[in-house]
Amino acid sequence: MKRFTLMVATALVAISPAVAPAKGPAPTTADYSVGPQYDTTHVYVAPEDFDRFVASFTATFGGTTSKQGAFQVTPTASKTKSQLALTPAGTISVFGFLTPIPYPFGAERTGYLVSDMDGAVASALKHGATRLITTFPDPIGRDVVVQWAGGVNMQLYWHTTKPSYPALATVPENRIYLTTDAADTFIKQWTGFAHAKVISDDRAAPGAEIGQPGKTYRRIRLTSGYGKMSVIVSDGQLPWPYGRDMTGYEVANLSVTLDKAKAAGVETLVPVHAEGDRQAAIVRFPGGYIAEVHSVAGA
Repeated sequence: MKRFTLMVATALVAISPAVAPAKGPAPTTADYSVGPQYDTTHVYVAPEDFDRFVASFTATFGGTTSKQGAFQVTPTASKTKSQLALTPAGTISVFGFLTPIPYPFGAERTGYLVSDMDGAVASALKHGATRLITTFPDPIGRDVVVQWAGGVNMQLYWHTTKPSYPALATVPENRIYLTTDAADTFIKQWTGFAHAKVISDDRAAPGAEIGQPGKTYRRIRLTSGYGKMSVIVSDGQLPWPYGRDMTGYEVANLSVTLDKAKAAGVETLVPVHAEGDRQAAIVRFPGGYIAEVHSVAGA
C-alpha cells in the first residue's frame, strides 16, 4: 500500500492603492502522476481465496506477479498477505488480511504512484480532497488515503526506490458511479488535481448500459497521467452488480478473454452488450472481485 503528506502553499498578494498589480497567467499546479502502469486497483479478498483469485486474474489477462508475502502495510498494528499482479491490461494490489482491517483501509479503490508525496498531498487538498488518514510510512515508501466529492476514496503512494514496471498494452479505466449531487464537483476536483482531460461527455447515454432500460444517464470519460476514468452519473437506483465494478479492463478480443476467464473459474454477471463505441461485460473473479471487461470498436 502507499502514502501521502501535507504541504499547504499560501500566496500573499500585496496591492498598493497607488499602483495597479501586474497581471500574469494564473498559477498552475504541478502534475505529480508517474504513469498508468503504476496505478493499481486495490483488491481485498479473504486469505483462503487469495491464491485462487490471483491465478484466475493472471490466467484471464496474462502477465506476471510479484513475490507474495505477509506484511504490515498500515500505520497501526495489522498483517496482510500482499501481492502485485502486473498484467498487460492493468496492475492490481491484492490484500488478504490476516487480522481485522484498520480504518480507513478496505474502502480505497486505487493506489496512485506520485512523484512527490508532499506536493501531491498539497495539490489534492487545494483541489478539494480530504485526508482520511495523514501520510504514513510503509515498508517501501509513504502513503496517504484521500477522499473526493461523492465519497471517492483513493490512496496516493510514493516509493523510496523508484519502481520500474513494463508499459501497459491497454490502460484500465477507473469506473466511478455518482449522482448529480457530486458529479460536477468531483469532475472539477479531479481535472484540477490530475490535469485530466474530458474525452467525451454523453448526457443522454442509454440507461440499458447500466441496467436501467427506459432511462438515460450521463457518461463522462477522462484521461490523465493516472490513466483513464469513466464517471457514470445516474439516479443511483442501480441493479446489482452495477456500481460494484471499480475498474474496466480493455482487451483486444473480448470473446477470447471471456473464454480464458471462464476456464479460470470467472463468472460472467452481465453478458456482452454494446456501450457506446465498445462491447462490454461484467465478471466476478473467485474471491468476489467484480470488474468490467471491454473491447473498443476499431481498436
